[in-house]
Amino acid sequence: MEFKKLQSDMVAAMKAKDKQRKEAISNLIAAVKKVAIDEGVRENIPDDLVDRVILKELKSAKEQLDTCPDSRQDLKSEYEFNCNVISEYAPKQMSEAEIEEFIRREAAEYVAAKNKGMIMKTVMGKLSGKADGKLISAVADRLCK
Repeated sequence: MEFKKLQSDMVAAMKAKDKQRKEAISNLIAAVKKVAIDEGVRENIPDDLVDRVILKELKSAKEQLDTCPDSRQDLKSEYEFNCNVISEYAPKQMSEAEIEEFIRREAAEYVAAKNKGMIMKTVMGKLSGKADGKLISAVADRLCK
């Protein structure tokens, strides 16, 4: 995801007077800028940094939604909206079948030896940002049985 796309979408939301959407995108932009400054790439923000921050923010939004009490429907709907907006910008995640194929291709010798630790070590760096770590772990567990 390009940082400029986030900025242009925020401007579009402002022009459309969609305050809630503008707020959600603005929070994403602020999070990206903060990480960019921390990593020393304030001027040219790389796409992979933007994707990494978006995934982190999506995870936080989902946790907010999950922990929100059912009695607070106003908050729940706000968290759900934020989660949906962030999801629009999140990079496409690999499916379980794609993860399994990747593991079989990249870590075939460890799958044969049923060594989950080495499978995880081999594939986690390569699948970072492309697949959920819990799903990778579950697939590796299944392949090692």
